[in-house]
Amino acid sequence: MLFPACFSLYYGESDLNVLLMSAAITMSFGIFFIFVSRKSKNAEIKKRDGYLIVTGGWVSMAIFGTLPYLIGGYIPEISSAFFETMSGLSTTGATILDDIESLPHGILFWRSMTQWIGGMGIIVLTIAVLPLLGIGGMELFIAEAPGPTKDKIHPRIKETAKRLWVIYLVLTVLETIALMLSGMNFFDAINHSLTTNSTGGFSTKQGSIEAFDSPLIEFVIMIFMFIAGTNFTLIYFGFKGKFSNVLHNDEFKWYLGAVLGLILFLTPVIYYETGVSLLESLRDVSFQVVSTITTTGYASADFTTWGSLATFIFFLLLFSGASAGSTSGGIKIVRIVILIKNGFLEFKKRLHPNAVIPVYLNKKAIPSQIIYNLLAFIFLYLFVFVVGSVIMTALGESFEVAISSVATCLGNVGPGIAEIGPSHTFSSISPAGKWLLSFLMLFGRLELFTVALLFTPYYWRRN
Repeated sequence: MLFPACFSLYYGESDLNVLLMSAAITMSFGIFFIFVSRKSKNAEIKKRDGYLIVTGGWVSMAIFGTLPYLIGGYIPEISSAFFETMSGLSTTGATILDDIESLPHGILFWRSMTQWIGGMGIIVLTIAVLPLLGIGGMELFIAEAPGPTKDKIHPRIKETAKRLWVIYLVLTVLETIALMLSGMNFFDAINHSLTTNSTGGFSTKQGSIEAFDSPLIEFVIMIFMFIAGTNFTLIYFGFKGKFSNVLHNDEFKWYLGAVLGLILFLTPVIYYETGVSLLESLRDVSFQVVSTITTTGYASADFTTWGSLATFIFFLLLFSGASAGSTSGGIKIVRIVILIKNGFLEFKKRLHPNAVIPVYLNKKAIPSQIIYNLLAFIFLYLFVFVVGSVIMTALGESFEVAISSVATCLGNVGPGIAEIGPSHTFSSISPAGKWLLSFLMLFGRLELFTVALLFTPYYWRRN
């Protein structure tokens, strides 16, 4: 909170006291909890503790993150303030704000910074922490690198986290420079760099990226969105010059193929539906496909105006996500790839019931246990989507708003369809709906099982 206070001081705006007060309150609680838990400083953190620490940590950050909005009166309703903060920390990018440009610079930077913090947090969790708990998307990364994790950046969590932070920071700085060279001022450039590399999608403009109306800016952001949707371990290999590790990775090939395939398919569809030039159609489709599949959620155009076919395809993309070990949300492409491969193998098994035919990823057989975990994840994901949609409908939302709000928040994407499409906000959602969607953002961001386990009686039993 002290970083955005620097912008408040520079621009001489009234949010300086708001941010300093919020920082003081947060620090006071931190000191208090350090004091009361000092006797447990050397206590061993067990696997069971990990689930509660991860979930509780995210919720605590969201609670204290609401302080600048509430104290300053920028978002006076607590359900809306919590929604905006959780949307930031979960890198969802859904917003309730209808006049973003009216906010002071410090609050705008705090809003962007919540996404940057959340994006790095989830990278460290998925690559360094969740594997120790035996959950999360990195189960699939472990399947790619069986044995003593030879392809991991570094075997120790602390060293892994340091290297990830360096990569994340370097990408943020590079994009800031590139955006400034493309015509953005420094403040807009650094804010969009924070929210691009976290695949968050918060913008300093109400019209998102469309407000800049610059093909060059869109191209720069699109490149960095694509990189942010790539497994950070592969990005590390890229920095080290080991490009063969990247190009021969099955998930990356499917990720690249999906992006290019969707662009080639949708461009003529949009050209026919809208009547704009083929080049303009290619520009808009390319940006929106990358923005949606990486779950960034920036808008350079409103895809809900492109006809029913395009709208339906973008609705499906709310579920996919990009690579495991990236800042993107959703189911993740590697899970979808394994699911497809396993589905085709079922046909072979029908013809050869006694044959042992494993699923391969990167030329390595995937243990059957991971296949079972993947199927359980898909089932839980769809189950939560259905239940959430039913509840949102019961709260009075239309069918389109109900299903797309749940899909986009669970997948940490941002925009939905109908009244919550790229040209609209979530301000019309009821307070109860905002609380539910905030929970779904957390649920999706922490790979479902991390949070779901806390609601089972098994977790709370002593043995």
